[in-house]
Amino acid sequence: MLLVLAGLAAGREVIISRGELVEIGGGFRIPDVLRQSGATLREVGTTNRTRIADYAAAIGERSAAILRVHPSNFRIEGFTERPELRDVAALGARFDVPVVEDLGSGLLAATPGTAGEPTVRASIEAGVDACTFSGDKLIGGPQAGIVAGRRAVIDRLRSHPLMRALRVDKLTYAALEATLLEHAAGRAADTVPVARMIATPLADLEARADALRSRLAALPGLAVSVQATEAAIGGGSTPGVTLPSRAVAIEPHGEAAALAAALRDGRPAVVGRVADGRLVLDLRTIEPALDDALAEAVSRAVPDRR
Repeated sequence: MLLVLAGLAAGREVIISRGELVEIGGGFRIPDVLRQSGATLREVGTTNRTRIADYAAAIGERSAAILRVHPSNFRIEGFTERPELRDVAALGARFDVPVVEDLGSGLLAATPGTAGEPTVRASIEAGVDACTFSGDKLIGGPQAGIVAGRRAVIDRLRSHPLMRALRVDKLTYAALEATLLEHAAGRAADTVPVARMIATPLADLEARADALRSRLAALPGLAVSVQATEAAIGGGSTPGVTLPSRAVAIEPHGEAAALAAALRDGRPAVVGRVADGRLVLDLRTIEPALDDALAEAVSRAVPDRR
């Protein structure tokens, strides 16, 4: 985002809806990023309603770009209005003002549980000049920022002085390339951990949970059950989006919080959540190959009361 705004709008205005002036992970705020780029913020609309006419009325000689920001980790509901991206892109093309969209999640293709989340392809096809998104989050690759869009814009950014300062290292490029190749080949649901966790059928989780329940129930001082739960996709990009899941719920003889702390301090560390006096271990967040290690970690964390 910093590179795009510096390359396209330094010293000029960037038009953005008031409802999109968000704070992202780590306390970084969109207005602060704008200021660092040398661009000037031009707010339009209101927090909950922005129309295409608001963007049109703000365009002037100092307008360098129209910025759309995906809210990512929050939602505005109720009496709301937001123009379609294709209409914003058409307005930008009409007045020769580049339209930039920050997608955040980097969702390449719709998957179960991500319905309604915008995809990179849809944004490009809507006509944006540049689209920024993460190499991690829903792509499942290394920490990185990606810019996709029109060649004229990309070439302009590639030659900007900040590009050299902000470019990633060769190892990041290698990891990102390998991840994107898995997506391109249609293998991501089997080989990329975050995509695999999202795509795992509920029946598979049920079978794993039953097997772990039987194994852990043999430990002293534990009541173990299989619990239906909801796994949050999260990642700073899918607020409130959950998938049906199955968890192993452990009710120890003592405090569940004490068992949770012992597991966190163990090797390997196991992080669960405590709810209604039980330690809940959601299997959608755990690789199947680690089920044995999980059972052994719980066994080591439980005091021998025999």
